[in-house]
Amino acid sequence: MERKVFRSRISVAIVIIITVPILIPLIPMIREGNIFNPAFYTMIGVIAFVVLLFCGIRYELTDSHFKVKMWGEVPLSEIVSVERSYNILSSPAASLKRLKIRFQKGYKFFSFILISPVCEQEFLETLKKLNPDIYIRVPDKKGWWRIWDWDI
Repeated sequence: MERKVFRSRISVAIVIIITVPILIPLIPMIREGNIFNPAFYTMIGVIAFVVLLFCGIRYELTDSHFKVKMWGEVPLSEIVSVERSYNILSSPAASLKRLKIRFQKGYKFFSFILISPVCEQEFLETLKKLNPDIYIRVPDKKGWWRIWDWDI
């Protein structure tokens, strides 16, 4: 199998939580016509950086490894299980609806990673195909947090 790349799901709630505190100080600057202030351009730059960062999260599966862009790679043989998680820990996931991938004890410095691929079922099927020993416990139910197939 060639490598298979999955992009991260992007949650509207996370984008709002991160950008609103940055946008609030911009409103008075725009009203006063003070858009030539360096602070204005700095805040716009921070928002652009966050958007680019979220759009750049990718997960890659190859025959032997699971790789997260800008994070690292793990051999598929080290993955023990995959479960649903809504943990708010910092992770390479731009959504709160996440998959918790557990690794064998003692693998490097971490025991799990939280990810949120858009094509979740396809990701899980590909992962199971590459390593049938992985225990997958991910219910595919829609809940109250799902609006127009967004997860909030």
